[in-house]
Amino acid sequence: MLNEGITMADLPVHTIVFEILTRVPAKDVGRSKSVCKQWYALLSTQDFVRIHCSRSLVSSNQRVLLIDDLTCSVHPIIFQSNDYGPSSIVTFPFHHHNNDVSILSHLNGLLCVCLNHTYELLLWNPTTTAFKHLSTPDSHGFYINNLDAIGLYVDADDDYKVLHITRRSGVLGVYVYSREVDSWRNIPFITRQEYLSPHFNWSAGTFCGGTLYFTVCECWVGGTNVVICFDVNSEQFKEISFPPVPSTGMVQGVLVNVKNELHMFASTGMFEMTIDLWTLQGDYWIKVLSCPPIPPISLSLWCDITHYVTNGNWFVMTKLGKLFTIEMDMKPFECFYPVTWFRGFKGAVFVETIVSPSI
Repeated sequence: MLNEGITMADLPVHTIVFEILTRVPAKDVGRSKSVCKQWYALLSTQDFVRIHCSRSLVSSNQRVLLIDDLTCSVHPIIFQSNDYGPSSIVTFPFHHHNNDVSILSHLNGLLCVCLNHTYELLLWNPTTTAFKHLSTPDSHGFYINNLDAIGLYVDADDDYKVLHITRRSGVLGVYVYSREVDSWRNIPFITRQEYLSPHFNWSAGTFCGGTLYFTVCECWVGGTNVVICFDVNSEQFKEISFPPVPSTGMVQGVLVNVKNELHMFASTGMFEMTIDLWTLQGDYWIKVLSCPPIPPISLSLWCDITHYVTNGNWFVMTKLGKLFTIEMDMKPFECFYPVTWFRGFKGAVFVETIVSPSI
């Protein structure tokens, strides 16, 4: 609040820009750029974008983006009711074929998407509508579903990067795209030969504490399950074990960054699923919460944890798109019912920011 007798006109421009405008919604920043040339220049600096982004990473700025055959829509989230509010229709600013667009990864308001009809990768900010094609004539930036893995991250120099892991005819390729230099380069990664098999499923990367984490899971009962870690500054890989969950059924681990601590929802079972929440401390997993077996989800449906919110609820989505929530404060876990929530291959949860896909 301004002191009595002091108006906005009395404040230095630097104070208005970096103390006030870094706290306004992303869409209002765009409108503020039209005030004058000085504001436009200051609001376009990387320092302003970085500070605004850090202050935008709150739950009230989260949005759900949904893609179907006819529309792409964005919904605000109403955490009190485990629901989302009225939608706004988004028009893709890039050429596509019947909305055949898949969301592969997201970070700080940027989405890494694939155009399924051409396999091209793009970076896209749905708030500002800015986008950047990542594919190149020398075949970099093309994504193949079920064979490739993608991770978005920011390094120590505040450069947004894309890690693209490819498996082609038994050969592993690892490539890094830099927003700063607008190019791809290859980096070395030696791993076990069996991980190159299509029998192993690689997750999208989860960025947490300077490291990208990928789950690598064998697609059958009793198969091998590991976590591959990529230090984004040293660009070194290492392998750590999965949490010690029973291997008598199908095992799936979903990684979630909760307040810059890595958590895993590990689900295991056959016709009844057990879901445990683990947190990573060093290279070891510590169990945080455990849920009793959940009879309504059968092997034919399978499930995936889609989001974690501060009120302690888990959100679960089956492979066929049926949606559930589990209220963690129930003793026992009696409340298990459908909700209107989604994050998956055809949608994402993202935060509204002004981070640009290009410099």
